[in-house]
Amino acid sequence: MTQWQSGEVTANGLRLHYTRTGGDGPAVVLAHGFSDDGTCWTPLAEALAGEYDVIMPDARGHGRSEAPEGPYGTAEQAADLAGLIAALGLTRPAILGHSMGAATTLALAGTHPDVPRAILLEDPGASWMPPPPEPPPGTPDRWAGMRDWVTGLPGKTREELIAGQRAATPGWSEAELGPWADSKLRLSPHVLNRADAAPIDWPAILRRITCPVLLITADPARGGIISDESAAALQSFVPHVRRAHIPEAGHSVRRDQFAPYLAAVRAFLRETDPAGA
Repeated sequence: MTQWQSGEVTANGLRLHYTRTGGDGPAVVLAHGFSDDGTCWTPLAEALAGEYDVIMPDARGHGRSEAPEGPYGTAEQAADLAGLIAALGLTRPAILGHSMGAATTLALAGTHPDVPRAILLEDPGASWMPPPPEPPPGTPDRWAGMRDWVTGLPGKTREELIAGQRAATPGWSEAELGPWADSKLRLSPHVLNRADAAPIDWPAILRRITCPVLLITADPARGGIISDESAAALQSFVPHVRRAHIPEAGHSVRRDQFAPYLAAVRAFLRETDPAGA
């Protein structure tokens, strides 16, 4: 990994760690997904560093940031991210989030509409959709499976994690695997504590978003979360949302199809660059 800046700020009452490429370009903040951390953006940050000052924070409980007992809801994480942006003195950065980080980015753009100049959403969870019906009895509990996976991580070695992920996702580049494994070994089990998370009124939040928005979607058959239906529902709340669909990609869109993903991100960032690059 390139030797970039590494630092900490106190934001929203927490010590939050970040990595930063630096430079004179416009600021771009990258908000990672659940169980990842800021270093998981390394390949993308290296591709953007020549044009942008890329800031990669670790969310609460992830990476080297503080891990309170809880809560770990989207509202809390959005407040953390807004606090970090303020603490670093960033002026209207673009914010790109993946999965959990995309939900954080959406919530921030709705609660602090004057903070981002633009937001990019890599396959967010469709939190704005009506809750699904109760599954039939005997259906595996997805959250219970996630809890078991997180609590089992300390028993894995870095080499085991890399080998397992390489086998599961043979299309990922080797540059993705090391940061992915390292983030899992730094993950706090407290991230599972969501019982006291503040509720979010998604329709109200979404209707307050005024900045340009790019929704980056993948193929549901390959594990992408956003469907045509949920994308249309988001656009009903935020009519100016633009969509970039990346074929042959799953939930980790950039890891599965880096070149077209980078092209979509770079084009949108240039278009919304305050300098008109």
